[in-house]
Amino acid sequence: MLRWSAAVVVFAAVGAASAYGIAAMERTDVPGLATASDGRWEYPEIVKPPLPSGSPGPLAEANKAGTHYADLRALVLPAPEGAKEDRTLRGEDGWLPAKTFVAEYAGKDDRDTVRQLLADNGLRHIAARGWTTQDGTRTRIYLLQFDTAAVVDDLLSSELTDYDAPRYALRGAAQLSRDEKFPESTWVEGVDRAVFAETRPYGREQDRQAYLGASDTLAVVVQSGAGGAKAVPFQQTVTLQSQMLG
Repeated sequence: MLRWSAAVVVFAAVGAASAYGIAAMERTDVPGLATASDGRWEYPEIVKPPLPSGSPGPLAEANKAGTHYADLRALVLPAPEGAKEDRTLRGEDGWLPAKTFVAEYAGKDDRDTVRQLLADNGLRHIAARGWTTQDGTRTRIYLLQFDTAAVVDDLLSSELTDYDAPRYALRGAAQLSRDEKFPESTWVEGVDRAVFAETRPYGREQDRQAYLGASDTLAVVVQSGAGGAKAVPFQQTVTLQSQMLG
């Protein structure tokens, strides 16, 4: 697992915070990270919320359903320093209506299909956060919680993504392919991922998208950047969100 500069995930505990055990990685270990300025964002210290007393973590052997017992809203990655929040993703008391997430999809038929998939698979909650950084890059993160890890595994592997591309196109991103340059060394235990980048020719913006399966929670991470969404901030965001859920 990867610790990015100025962003360390820790557990919140009574009276103390213990390190999450994220191994450091040298820039030269990852293609494109050999220079001193690689475009990574500055995040605040990232704290995983405490579990309710007596509740197991999502990967615990006793947790057969893979349930995240911590508050889902506290598992969404915080915005980096200096970013402007997207208030439309705040929702009501931190819970986002399903229709707001579904509206990310471009075609009416696709929106109808995704809406039905969420209903048929027993969607429980959606928590989200969005922001825009000073260079204009827009980020949206959606956490969708279901009853079991098996449901999420099926959605990720069979319903929402194929190997080469997402099954349903998001607005403004008609053609994507699997991001083969995403560093394998950033894999987080217990989190499956499918990562894609919009291919040329794209319009004013390029999209990068990640679908993450983490026990009972499906995460969708989208970054859009004018002239091209930069690889490093996307890799950083996906990795840190994976660590929050793993």
